[in-house]
Amino acid sequence: MATGFVPVKPGEALPLEQIAHLPFEAFRQQALSIVGGGGKVVHCFAYAEGDRMRLMAILRNEQLLAALCDAPASYPSLSAQCEPFHLFEREIAEQFGIQPEGHPWWKMVRYHPNWCDRPDRFGNDYRADIPGNYDYYTVRGDQVHEVAVGPVHAGVIEPGHFRFNCIGERVLHLEIQLGYQHRGIEPMLPVIAMRRLPIVVEGIAGDTAIGHSLCMAQAMEALCGLQPDPGAQIIRTIALELERIANHVGDLGALSGDVAFLPPANFCGRMRGDFLNLSLWLCGNRFGKGLVRPGGVLFPLTDDDRRTLTERIAELQPQVAHTIDLLFATSSVRSRFEGCGTVSRQDAEHLGLVGPSARASGIPYDVRRCFPGEHYPHLNIPESNLSGGDVYARARVRGDEVLQSLAMIQTLLGTPVETRCVTEDWVRPLAPSSFVVTLNEAWRGEVSHCVLSGEDGGILRYKIKDPSFHNWNGLAMALRDTGISDFPLNNKSFNLSYCGFDL
Repeated sequence: MATGFVPVKPGEALPLEQIAHLPFEAFRQQALSIVGGGGKVVHCFAYAEGDRMRLMAILRNEQLLAALCDAPASYPSLSAQCEPFHLFEREIAEQFGIQPEGHPWWKMVRYHPNWCDRPDRFGNDYRADIPGNYDYYTVRGDQVHEVAVGPVHAGVIEPGHFRFNCIGERVLHLEIQLGYQHRGIEPMLPVIAMRRLPIVVEGIAGDTAIGHSLCMAQAMEALCGLQPDPGAQIIRTIALELERIANHVGDLGALSGDVAFLPPANFCGRMRGDFLNLSLWLCGNRFGKGLVRPGGVLFPLTDDDRRTLTERIAELQPQVAHTIDLLFATSSVRSRFEGCGTVSRQDAEHLGLVGPSARASGIPYDVRRCFPGEHYPHLNIPESNLSGGDVYARARVRGDEVLQSLAMIQTLLGTPVETRCVTEDWVRPLAPSSFVVTLNEAWRGEVSHCVLSGEDGGILRYKIKDPSFHNWNGLAMALRDTGISDFPLNNKSFNLSYCGFDL
């Protein structure tokens, strides 16, 4: 029996009995020690096994580490000593009614009753039209005022509530409340027909359909004993990079529009459509839905496809490079971007930021380089060297990644790709009483799925983490001591997912 957190590899199934089952206090102290020493929280969640509640944590430093314990009804909050646990603990309390005593910022995550008929830990009445029973954080003073925005916004965008405490135009504090799109995806996945998993997972966050699909497929492959061939891994890598490019290009255009510099806004809007159409060419869907399945892909990459994609990317690459140069070489753009919405590396570390938002603050972590899967072990992923943590740095990271992704795809398209396309009949019983965790670097950052199977070979617990789960508090921190009129600019520089957070 292991006496501490055990190393695990992404995408490799392990019997649950090989995961260290610790006494709660040992679990708590070791988790605090690992994260307090610079480790990060990938997952921390609860699950029910028969009539017992358990907690599981998956942490990372140079490797992934996992352990579980029996869950007490309440326990001393980890967040009181180590900030990165704070949202995970609130989620555990909301889903399973397990109370972290002394949590420093106690509020609901998504507005829903817990899954096990325990008393609600937040004092909410979910039969009411407005169930939330929570007093927003307030700043008091004669000249302090509040500005409430949302959840209904002036546009076809997702719902979320933003509560600003301001003195004049200066934001003292921004509090973000989400959950308005909660669909109950996690409790749904263990009970639906297995063949529906890919369809549901593709809709977790529509702009990250490939990122989430890859995590699901890799988990099912590990638990079902399936192995995608090298050609399928190349196609999946191309699809993930196309998803990254389309979203980054679109956001660079939106940032340009936010500072009223219209040429890049228009160019990027058009080019985003061009890149979405490359995904359409690849699999018949602009967002890549229907491409990735456990065991491989549903569509091949023929020589004609390679030729067409190569020609279109060769045409688009200089246009993208020119537009990025135009954006960052324009003094009026830089004057708005630089020094706006700064998140220091220290704050980014404490908040557990991931993806471009973290790399812009000097945290180089990238799943493609640190835990490479698919075809990434054969590719060179440059390490970001930016550290400004402001809108300029976040935009610059995006621009650099667009050009890097284009170069990767051009390399992958240079040789013929052979694959045996799979069908939708991949379903088979999972390895019983097993565990797997998968990670991928989606365009917003680390996306991860963790799946536990039961003794019957079905899904016992399916845990999902979108990168936005980490990063929304980064946006709130970026608004500290910033003009409220710069909120749209900062918001777009993160461009986080409401539905990916809400699940």
